[in-house]
Parts: sequence; structure tokens; C-alpha cells
Amino acid sequence: MTAPEETADDTVGPHRTAGPAPAREDRERLPGPYLWWLAAILVSLAGNAVFSFALGWSASAYGGGVAGLVLSAVTLPRVLLLLVGGAVSDRAGARRVLITGDAAMLAFSLVLAAVAHRLGTPPWLLIATGVAVGVVDAFYLPASGTMPRRLVDARQLPRALSLRQAGGQLTGMGAGPLGGVLAGLAGLVGAALANAGTFAVTLIVLALVRPREGSGPPPPPRRARLFRDAADGVRVAFSHPVLRPALCLTGCAAGFLLPVPALLIPLSARAHGWDAGTAGLVIGAQGAGMVAVTLLVVRRGPLGRPGLLSAAALVLAGTGVLALALAPGAPVAVAAGLLIGVGNGTFSSHIAPLILAAAPESHLSRVQAVLVLVQSVALLCMNGALGSFAGTAGPTAALTLCAAVLAAIGLAALSSRPLRTDRTGLRKQRYSAS
Repeated sequence: MTAPEETADDTVGPHRTAGPAPAREDRERLPGPYLWWLAAILVSLAGNAVFSFALGWSASAYGGGVAGLVLSAVTLPRVLLLLVGGAVSDRAGARRVLITGDAAMLAFSLVLAAVAHRLGTPPWLLIATGVAVGVVDAFYLPASGTMPRRLVDARQLPRALSLRQAGGQLTGMGAGPLGGVLAGLAGLVGAALANAGTFAVTLIVLALVRPREGSGPPPPPRRARLFRDAADGVRVAFSHPVLRPALCLTGCAAGFLLPVPALLIPLSARAHGWDAGTAGLVIGAQGAGMVAVTLLVVRRGPLGRPGLLSAAALVLAGTGVLALALAPGAPVAVAAGLLIGVGNGTFSSHIAPLILAAAPESHLSRVQAVLVLVQSVALLCMNGALGSFAGTAGPTAALTLCAAVLAAIGLAALSSRPLRTDRTGLRKQRYSAS
């Protein structure tokens, strides 16, 4: 696979031509098919969040060992099959994979509700459910990640993905309490039925929404092997001058930034003697900073060169993490959480469209599979490592380590000229079929 060509305006991407754009062209309303698809995805995310809570709650009744097995049952097949899932999506088409995945999960959710109603929630059923969810996710996530590029123009990708991210954040904030209420009232049966309803909605929307003409993948060679296709996705991703540093940045953020709110803020709060409400305020400030930046990008488009801003954003987030580590009291910690959120939001809203736009048309789903795999592996490794390090050296030391790594990686990324100079989404761009 040859590397994407650069155009005269320094954009990097597959078969891309550039031309002058009207002053407000990148602020045109997002296409209707994308908005319908996004609405369906957010409904599905809410259903997944409710179901995940109910699954974890049911597993917790059997103790930490079973709860850990159920979580691993979801994660392990997802990680093992992601590359294969990306290759299948590039072969068969993302929309077809998504329709198949939604139909499978709709049927599985109904069967699960019936079985759980009759037998209850024995551990073997919870573990089997986790495996089923992880397998479908391995095929669904790479295909779903390519849909924005198949439904919107390249210049609108930053706004489209930021809207998706902001919607996901807000959905997650509301779905947690809803999951607790539903799990208390109807248990896993009710959550499974609610999840089935969201899959039905998504399935109907996908049946009506069609990708833009010319955005589908070329037919693969008949003799091509599936696992060779999967490996080729890794080769293309890590040989591409923009994708390689962008994926490394994403892995760093997943390993050293994502564990901060989920793992290190609660540990730090306990070490300082703060109550759960204070820890929640710090995490909430981080979420507010993320949502504020992503909504700004939705309104105005990208704030500058995406690679340059992504690298700088990691430095900013690292500064916020350091401020959190050194915070003498709760008010400073909340302010540090807001700064972390601004850095995280700036990074996410610029690196995601950069990776999606730079991916070759023939490898869209495989590159998305590599992206999810990089994040999943980094998070799996660093959650345990940072937890152990915080247990021995203290949460302040763990936060300081995260801050140092984030700042160092962000500064190092500025040495990548293709990443630093890429102008994805800043001017009118057009994709042609491969």
C-alpha cells in the first residue's frame, strides 16, 4: 500500500484534491443521514450503558472474582478479534457488518431476557453474555468508527466526530443513574429488553441510511486471505507518516490519561481525606472541560492543525495532571480537573478526525480496528500497572508519572513533520474512490 499523497495545501490523505472553499463552507449543517445515524448510535450507547451496569451489578452479587471474569469475558475476545473484525468490515462493507451486528444483538438480548427470566443470573450465563458482547464488539466497533467518513465530507469530519463525542459524554452521564434504577426495578431481564429496543431502533435507521456514493471499499481480491488482510491493516497503519505518530499519541493518551479520572482521582481523593462528593466534583470538572471543547469544535470546526493541536493538548493535559498531583486542596483539584478536561477534549476532537481522514479508503475499518486495539491494550496494561504503582508509591507519584509521560510524548510528537503540518479539515477536501 502506497502512502497517501500530499496536496498543495499540506493535507495528507488518500486520493485527495484541494481547492478554495467558501468562507463558511465548513460550517454547513451536517448531512441528514449522519444526524439520523448519530441519533441511533446515541440511543444504542444509552442502551449499552444501562445493560453494562446491570451485567456488572448482577456479577457483583457473586463477589469480585466473578465480576472480574465477566469484565474479562467482554474485553478478551474484543481485543483478540478486533483486527479480524476490521478486515471483515473492509471486505463486506461497514454498513452490512453493522446491520448484522445489530440484528445478532437484538436476537441475543431477547433470548437472554427469556433465559434470565427462567433461570435467574447464574455465573455461567453472565460470562457467556460477556463473551457474546465482546465478540460482536470486535466486528461492530471498527465498522462503526468508519461511518462518519462514509456519511460526511472530509471538511466536516472534525465537527461530526466532536458532536458524536459530546453526545456520547452526555449520554453516559445520564445512562449511569438510569441503569441503576432499571437494574433495581427489573434486573438483567429489564436491561436486556431495553437494550433490545435500542438495537431495533439502530437497525431500522441503518436500513434507511446509505453511505455517500463512492465511499464504499473496493472489492478485495478473491484469493486474499482474511488474516493476511488483518495483518495488512497493521502494516498500513504503522507505515503511514501521519497514522503512525497519531496512533502512538492515542495509545499514550489511553494509557496515561484515561486512567486518571477512573482510577487515580478516586485514589488521590482517599489519600487526601476527601469524600466521594469531592472526587465526583473533580471528575465532573474534567467531563465539563471535555464537553465544552467538543461543543466548541462542533460550532466552529477544527481549532487549528489537528496534529499540532493534538500534541499540544497532551502537554496541556499533562500540566493539568501535575496540578492535580500537587493540589493542596479541593478547589485547586477541581480547577486541575477542568484543565485536564480541556486538554483531553482538544486532543480527542482533533486526533479522531485526523486518523479517520488519513486512513486509506481501502483500509478504513482495519485502521479503526488498530485504533481501538491500541487504546484497549494500553488501557488494560496501564490500569493494572498504575494501580500497583499507586499502591506502593502513592497516588501523587502515579499522577506525577502520568503528567511527565504525557508532556514528554506531546513534545516528542512535535518532531513529526507530517503530523505537525497536516491540515485535515481546514480546507475543502474531496475523496475519490480507490
